[in-house]
Amino acid sequence: MNAATEAAGGLLVACPQCHSLVRVPEARAGEHPKCPRCKAPLLTGEPVALDAAGFVAHVQRATLPVLVDFWAPWCGPCRMMAPVLDRAAAERATALRVAKVNTDEQQQLAGQFGIRSIPTLILFRGGRELARHSGAVDATTLGRWLDRALA
Repeated sequence: MNAATEAAGGLLVACPQCHSLVRVPEARAGEHPKCPRCKAPLLTGEPVALDAAGFVAHVQRATLPVLVDFWAPWCGPCRMMAPVLDRAAAERATALRVAKVNTDEQQQLAGQFGIRSIPTLILFRGGRELARHSGAVDATTLGRWLDRALA
């Protein structure tokens, strides 16, 4: 968390529906907060599909860490990762946002981050890349990788 967020006493979370930024007190993150603009749940425990505008809101402007899966629908290992990422999103709903970027549809984002193979997972916090992993992993390996990267 950055100093501004700490001073304000909460996380800055992007709404998965309208991409508005909402300040959520950390102590209340588990209370199913809703977006004041569109009334959608903020921390759904489900992966969020991102385009370029959504990427800016969720990754670059929000303070909640975001695990971005760069994937494509034709990729077998990407499809194998989907249930692993769904599980991570559900288990870490109040501590981490899981997002997906379809590299076929968002080629500019894939190029911006030098995605050469998929699936590629990049963990961001406060707009900065913390860690990167290419290739499919199981849930246990993903959990250990996230724990190390977020420590």
